[in-house]
Amino acid sequence: MGKLILDPQANPHLAEIKVSGEQVYSGSFLKIEKDIVRLPDSKQVTREYIKHPGAVVILPLFDDDTVLMERQFRYPLNQVFIEFPAGKIDPDEDALVCAKRELFEETGYTATDWRYLCTIHNAIAYSDEHLDIFLAKGLIAGEAQLDEEEFLEIFTATIPELLEWVKTGKITDVKTVIGSFWLEKVIAENW
Repeated sequence: MGKLILDPQANPHLAEIKVSGEQVYSGSFLKIEKDIVRLPDSKQVTREYIKHPGAVVILPLFDDDTVLMERQFRYPLNQVFIEFPAGKIDPDEDALVCAKRELFEETGYTATDWRYLCTIHNAIAYSDEHLDIFLAKGLIAGEAQLDEEEFLEIFTATIPELLEWVKTGKITDVKTVIGSFWLEKVIAENW
């Protein structure tokens, strides 16, 4: 097995090349593209995908190793989810600035210690969405500043509780599943 090379120009035998494209939907938040691409074997196929501005995920960790969480209704799946605080990055906004803003707006908390953990791509087959995950420590309580159309509850949980909820399917949100595993490694000082 050789060295892992992800650059498409270094892997022309895997690359799909855009031949033409059009935007088929443009909403206030998401855009949908429909492209014709040439496959490595020269055949042409259609690729439809969602353009997303990117988002941040915050793992708010208290000094006692409990975590600040949210319960929020998500319309596409018609249910309440347990999630970490998160939000979309505004145009030209730095991801860390967005993370600080979202933590404060959704929970009222600020943090004195921020650490970038990783970037994840949660739907690579049909979206360019990425999420930058940050660890927030040194939490200071304040009053939430929810958007007009935003309704959520905050609560605290332990990391073992989060992991059990992932195991039993109570937590299925991908950013929260991955964030829970990150927290387990951060607390154990394995990563």
